[in-house]
Amino acid sequence: MDANLRFWRAEGQSFFQRFLLWADVLDPLLLLKSSDEIRRTRLFIQNSGKTLSEPIKNDQTKQAFLLSLSSVHPDTGKIIPVMFRPPAFLPICLPLVIVSSLQRQAKKNFFCQFVFHMYTTGFALLNGNGTTKAEEYSVQQKQIFYGLGAISYAACIGALPVVFMNRYMLKSSLTQLVVQKLLPAPLLGLMSAFTVVVVRSPEFENGIEVMDRNGMVVGVSQKAGEKAVKETALSRAVLFGTTFFVPTVLMHFVERAKFWRTPHSLASMRMLAITSVLVGMLPVSLSMFPQCGEIKRADLEPELLSSTEETELFYNRGI
Repeated sequence: MDANLRFWRAEGQSFFQRFLLWADVLDPLLLLKSSDEIRRTRLFIQNSGKTLSEPIKNDQTKQAFLLSLSSVHPDTGKIIPVMFRPPAFLPICLPLVIVSSLQRQAKKNFFCQFVFHMYTTGFALLNGNGTTKAEEYSVQQKQIFYGLGAISYAACIGALPVVFMNRYMLKSSLTQLVVQKLLPAPLLGLMSAFTVVVVRSPEFENGIEVMDRNGMVVGVSQKAGEKAVKETALSRAVLFGTTFFVPTVLMHFVERAKFWRTPHSLASMRMLAITSVLVGMLPVSLSMFPQCGEIKRADLEPELLSSTEETELFYNRGI
């Protein structure tokens, strides 16, 4: 079992522990570390002989693990490209979400949604489970092909409310509230979950590795892959659905106040609301499920039951 997974298993047992860890891991300053420094950090972790049987009290060791968690894939051991590391997720996604929420032209809204889903899909692909058991080249081709289709579909669905409003010029205030303000939030959440499921489909089609408590690989499980993808998709839907919904509801009441009538002030408040919700919801959504996921032995495939007597097995959930 990789050191990253051992760390999550030892230090991230509860939601609160995972939340505090993610708050540190998402620090954008970690993006400034060079590849050589990351490799030296990984070597330090490996040579330190830390068993992680008890909480880490040494600050140097903890900082080394935070850099490893933010930069290295726990399955492959490779350094993740800078743009797709967890600390880069917020700085890149935030302007895309804000622009998408403010855009009222169908073509521009589609383009913004396309760029947004392209990034989040690439993030899901590069931070997914890296132990999919199939021919690597064919799996990567399939994921890229499926991903492009999912991105295009998600962008089209996400732009539908704007298209509908521009084409039919709805006069009913209730219909405008539902179509223009309330509908985009669940659509963005559902489409974000959809792209995760599509791009990581090889995980539940071919299975991912499951390990015992000692980190020894027991076998490959499709059910573990399905569980990992479902949990990640749900967390992504909650993240972006909430990020769109809460500011929309807040701005609906703000717009009704007579002293908030200027377009610039309304736009500024909307951007501030989206920023605040996204900053708060990102570590919350990532903490919903453990990174080192658990699955009961009884839930595994019959052919794996004879491979171990342990009641619980572990796998990398991905991000």
